[in-house]
Amino acid sequence: MTSSPPQPGWYPDARDPRLHRWWDGQAWTADTRPAYQTPPPSDSEPIELDIERAHDPARIQNQVNRATRGRGAARTGGGTLFTEPVLVVNQRAKLIEMANEFGVFDQNGNRLGGVVEVGQSTLKKAIRLLTNYDQFLTHKFEVRDANHSTVLKVTRPAKVFKSRFLVTRADETPIGEIVQENVFGKIRFGFVVDGHSVGGIFAENWRAWNFSIRDHAGTEVARVTKTWGGFLKAAFTTADNYVVEIPQPLPDPLASMVVAAALTIDTALKQDTD
Repeated sequence: MTSSPPQPGWYPDARDPRLHRWWDGQAWTADTRPAYQTPPPSDSEPIELDIERAHDPARIQNQVNRATRGRGAARTGGGTLFTEPVLVVNQRAKLIEMANEFGVFDQNGNRLGGVVEVGQSTLKKAIRLLTNYDQFLTHKFEVRDANHSTVLKVTRPAKVFKSRFLVTRADETPIGEIVQENVFGKIRFGFVVDGHSVGGIFAENWRAWNFSIRDHAGTEVARVTKTWGGFLKAAFTTADNYVVEIPQPLPDPLASMVVAAALTIDTALKQDTD
């Protein structure tokens, strides 16, 4: 007899006993809370203003259709962050955002992994809550696969005017840097590996809603399109949703740079908003 999976709820995190992790009934999500924190009412779902459930396959498919204008993906993916032709990146919606968290899904709504901001001290959280100076501080992110294993680390060192991101593997082996190249106009970032340019990400308008990702020869290899998260989410939270299209498989290190840029570029823009 095959036992049924546990009901959705908070369960002890296998990797960190200090945390509880949210099980949505089918898979572990990127949502965590301190193990000592009082459970939400009825323990039925995370406390968040998330009217459009981030893991709802139907809504994710609608996001993809809006972003791709119904053309869909031209190839079948391999089921990972680095092999899928479409990545849907949905930020967890919170009334007070103390740390960025994103879920990443394929075009059918299957969870591929997530992005979690780590290393937020109590002081940094206070600065983020009470001031705008958080944009100048160091930010660290982990890109995790569907099994919650870290596959990439992205660090944005403290900055004044231009952002720079250091991309490494899980063991902190360097891959490259994502470097902001301008301050005014349509923002653009270059991908630098071993001192050489391998491509970049280019905003298509001054508000940076959509991006073209290109290789070193200027050929577009991916696109990032921001999608509407719903009126309540847009009005009351800072959550953002994106669809990333990668029509053809990419070689490393370009593939890692594209995934790192697509999953963290919102941080650079949001931190620079003020």
